[in-house]
Amino acid sequence: MRRAGLAEGGSGHYVASGYSVYEEENEHLQEGLRAKVGALKSLSIDIGTEVKYQNKMLNEMDSDFDSTGGLLGATIGRVKRLSRGSQTKLLCYMLLFCFFVFFVLYWFIKLR
Repeated sequence: MRRAGLAEGGSGHYVASGYSVYEEENEHLQEGLRAKVGALKSLSIDIGTEVKYQNKMLNEMDSDFDSTGGLLGATIGRVKRLSRGSQTKLLCYMLLFCFFVFFVLYWFIKLR
């Protein structure tokens, strides 16, 4: 009936040492939990920083695309205005020139 003596506190030495073992185990687990919480906190801070950086880049890209869209819209408007006039021959020459430039650039890049 040694167990009964421990449960009743008959031998204070065994009960105290059992309590300190549980206390040490709890402290050990508590330190492990603190380390994991610290790692999660650091990770969440890093994720927040990355999200802010990505949002900033997306906003900059959005403004760049808006300005490019405006520039292309204005250019297409000019081309349409050219095509409405009697300068159709000039428009054909301009398109042929553009194709020639792109072909030369493609050929130049291919040779590199």
